[in-house]
Amino acid sequence: MDSATARERALDAAEELFYGRGIQSVGMDELRGASGVSLKRLYQLFPAKEQLVEAYLERRDERWRGRLAAHVDREPDPARRIPAVFDWLEEWFAEDGFRGCAWINSYGELGATSDRVAEQVRAHKRAFRDYLRTLVAGAGLPADLTGPLFLLAEGAMVTAGITGSARPAAEAREAARRLVESR
Repeated sequence: MDSATARERALDAAEELFYGRGIQSVGMDELRGASGVSLKRLYQLFPAKEQLVEAYLERRDERWRGRLAAHVDREPDPARRIPAVFDWLEEWFAEDGFRGCAWINSYGELGATSDRVAEQVRAHKRAFRDYLRTLVAGAGLPADLTGPLFLLAEGAMVTAGITGSARPAAEAREAARRLVESR
């Protein structure tokens, strides 16, 4: 198996196990079994588990933001793109296996002890906030709406992860609508 294939298998297994059960509860031997990549090869690719977590979060970030943007971009009206973010969140929250925000979960587990993980989480959250900023600007809304909209989305993610319900997205969408209309 070439390095690229081994890396993808390792990351696929890491994503399934880390997101499904938590990072600290999954050992490298279990990742070996789930990925079909030898332990020696895993450590060649990722000399420390922290590096595997970092790569998992990086790859998940690209996919997550890509899925969000693809959904929102289907909305031709810039004023409807902000509610479309919350529509997408509601769909995501309703997916089988949804366990909340991978970055919030990772930060909760490792943020205090891993600068690399903490930076991946911060980078993801900055990118999401910047994306919302572009949507706010595109809708011709005041830039200071970005922060409250970001907090509504983040709060919905946390609440949905804890409650196992997609309802927080609808509640956040309604709060966002009222906030935008008040401007």
